[in-house]
Amino acid sequence: MKRARFSTHLSVPAAFLLSCAFNWNAGAAEAPAAANPDIAKGQKIATQVCAACHATDGNSVMPVNPKLAGQFPEYLVKQLMNFKPANGKPAERNNVVMGGMASTLSSAEDTRNVAAYYASQKPKPDAAKSKDLAAIGEKLYRGGNAATGVPACASCHGPNGAGMPAQYPRISGQFAEYAEAQLRAFRSGERANDPQKMMRSIAARMSDLEIKAVSDYVAGLR
Repeated sequence: MKRARFSTHLSVPAAFLLSCAFNWNAGAAEAPAAANPDIAKGQKIATQVCAACHATDGNSVMPVNPKLAGQFPEYLVKQLMNFKPANGKPAERNNVVMGGMASTLSSAEDTRNVAAYYASQKPKPDAAKSKDLAAIGEKLYRGGNAATGVPACASCHGPNGAGMPAQYPRISGQFAEYAEAQLRAFRSGERANDPQKMMRSIAARMSDLEIKAVSDYVAGLR
């Protein structure tokens, strides 16, 4: 079992939440399946539309914008769709910036292509910044908190944070700041595009310390 790598270097000032997709949300299974995506076309879209925030290769250098490289394409498609209003209803994920960006993807094909491109890129993980804080986060990630009903994060996202294709997103190496922001958004209900309220239910039982600790641990998880 691999353990998190710790670093005291604050590599980048402080987004799982991700403006665009620690995009941190269980339930990517609801995303439409990517059918024969064109990665070359996806790269062109990423370069023209997404690179300013997420970098051309999906390894954002700004914690307010999540790393997308290596993320499951189904998850990315779902998030992009959730940023758009649909069937006369407001967007499931309310984000002014991402709402505008997602609207430039005029077709489902464009959405699948850019998602497939970012999924094909090699992630450059962040690092835990506090050994003590990450140690607390590791206990929660691997064992949960039985006293408050918080399940182990590893039960869905895997022991090394690699996630489960089409169900639970990859979270290893994500910016701690982004992950923390997304967990807080789930806890407050600001983010509500998690099926069956799974993440909202879990985050509601987490303390500020637990959220901060598990986010720092995940940043260094390999």
